[in-house]
Amino acid sequence: VQLQASGGGLVQAGGSLRLSCAVSGRTFSRYIMGWFRQAPGKEREFVAAISWSGALTDYADSVKGRFTMSRDNAKNTVALQMNSLKPEDTAVYYCAADRSDWVRRVQSAYDYWGQGTQVTVSS
Repeated sequence: VQLQASGGGLVQAGGSLRLSCAVSGRTFSRYIMGWFRQAPGKEREFVAAISWSGALTDYADSVKGRFTMSRDNAKNTVALQMNSLKPEDTAVYYCAADRSDWVRRVQSAYDYWGQGTQVTVSS
């Protein structure tokens, strides 16, 4: 399984970006998908996760109400719509896939990781 994240860039505070993650493999619809981020000098942290069907989502408190995660099982992709961006959202964003049945925030639960895409929010 390979994950390819894209869509990062430089944006002003208050702006929006949409990240995408393309996943190879025929069993994409059976993966829980997650987004994580790592800011300079900080540990990687949970951002959002979504269930197989997309019916269940979970968000970190810091992004709730601003970020929306979605998936398209026909296209093997997940997206993270990021609105009202803040300078503290600056980080490398990673998508990840979990073969379990549960939406979880723990990084160790995720089996596959993408390479990351840089998001920079200027003040």
